[in-house]
Amino acid sequence: QAQLVESGGGSVQAGGSLKLSCVASGYTYSRMCMGWFRQAPGKEREGVAAISTGGSRTNYADSVKGRFTISRDNARNAVYLQMNSLKPDDTAMYYCAAGRSCPRPSGTWALGPSVYDYWGQGTQVTVSS
Repeated sequence: QAQLVESGGGSVQAGGSLKLSCVASGYTYSRMCMGWFRQAPGKEREGVAAISTGGSRTNYADSVKGRFTISRDNARNAVYLQMNSLKPDDTAMYYCAAGRSCPRPSGTWALGPSVYDYWGQGTQVTVSS
């Protein structure tokens, strides 16, 4: 059974950085479309970043463009989210997700939750002002 385990969350002051990691097991990871989502209390789950199977295509929510970078290491079955210049609005539970295939290119490419079949348990990120 597919499993995703996130790590790297924590508390940081505004302007700081964190790097989230997600390690996958139980399926052919290198063929999976991977994404990061977040959900703050009282808000809907939001797609933050996505990356194609080979890593050549990425997409980001407008709110994080230029600050967050998604990457993957297929040899380690891992996907990462480097978060820089963090803001209090970035405070949320962050989830890693895996989908059996990536969708066709579009403006909102791979940022919708319906793309994904497997989800991690989440890691909390708290940014203080």
